[in-house]
Amino acid sequence: MVDDRTIEKYKLDAKEKNRESWYMAYIMDTSEEERAKGKTVEVGRAHFETTKKRYTVLDAPGHKNYVPNMIAGAAQADVGVLVIAARKGEFETGFERGGQTREHAQLAKTLGVTKLIVLVNKMDDPTVEWDKARWDEINTKISPFLKSCGYNVARDVQYVPVSGLYGTNMKTRVDKSVCDWYTGKSFFETLDDLDHMERNPDAPFRMPVLDKHKDMGTIVMGKTEAGTVRRGDKLVVMPNNVKVTVAALFRDDIETTKIMPGENVRLRLTGIEEDQLQSGFVLCAPNAPVHVTQEIECQLAILELLEHKTLFTAGYKAVIHIHAVTEECEVVKIVHEIDGKTRKPKEKKKGAAVFLKSGSLATVRIKTSGIICCEKYADVPSLGRFTLRDEGRTIAIGKVLKLKPYEGINQM
Repeated sequence: MVDDRTIEKYKLDAKEKNRESWYMAYIMDTSEEERAKGKTVEVGRAHFETTKKRYTVLDAPGHKNYVPNMIAGAAQADVGVLVIAARKGEFETGFERGGQTREHAQLAKTLGVTKLIVLVNKMDDPTVEWDKARWDEINTKISPFLKSCGYNVARDVQYVPVSGLYGTNMKTRVDKSVCDWYTGKSFFETLDDLDHMERNPDAPFRMPVLDKHKDMGTIVMGKTEAGTVRRGDKLVVMPNNVKVTVAALFRDDIETTKIMPGENVRLRLTGIEEDQLQSGFVLCAPNAPVHVTQEIECQLAILELLEHKTLFTAGYKAVIHIHAVTEECEVVKIVHEIDGKTRKPKEKKKGAAVFLKSGSLATVRIKTSGIICCEKYADVPSLGRFTLRDEGRTIAIGKVLKLKPYEGINQM
């Protein structure tokens, strides 16, 4: 999708910065900050087509400092491509305790990415040279971990060996002279053969705002999580309850008249100024607006607490990430702990302090510092699942069971 002249320009730009080997990254890493650091910071966006399907690529940051940005990107995705380096030492660094491969896989599952393609890259590296023993070693180590994240490895995870630099096994299958033991599909074939996702086009419209800018009006970007939108539709922006009209719709930078659920789009709106919008606001159907709340009751699974904060109890402060919202929050009450085997509430001992440890499952009440838009997980899963992070680490994942309507806004 990128022409040769652009690639040549990137090569020259990279050479000027003494970063000759980074020129390919410039395709998705477009800001000067990213190019200077050699790290993806924002979620890059591009699109391509095969003969069967049309794809939007969301290139999420891998570095631990930018996990909040990665969460915003992964929350929009239907399929995850977990890119792993086969090079000796690189896979081990990413996968061992504290490595980003683990956190990203866990977050992807939490954020609703149910299908995962593990793309084992750099198979052409001199330390690997398409060695089957290295391929088997990576699969053997990754599979049990992905299972522990909640993936059905047999049904929902596929492994594909590639060389991204040379495009080997990306579009067409790897030649037997390069790799005689792999009999599976190429990466594009694997994508094309994934099942279509079932979505209800008649559900009330929902689109969290990820970004906004001015361009002959107010443009908002996001993913249509539920329902259908057409040019000319009247919508409402929550939580500030502003009525807007859809003046234009863009999918893959091409103007269209109708957008179905599950699309990454840009909408031009009339009736609202850019400064009235923030990431995490939700565009919705006026007759069934999204819920606005400051207090939720949720099912929470504690993953791993911080070494110096090993108890999770009422008063615990963290940051909640729910669709495009990032907000500070505090635990109001631990309603009850849940037995992991029976899935029933555990009996409380009279007078005993209620607290949770790493690995606990519980029903918890959480209050956010500001008002947020969300839904019950049972109604719109993508707007009802969240992560809790503390000091740059993901400590818990959860889903909204109930919410207390915010009284400052008139809701249907």
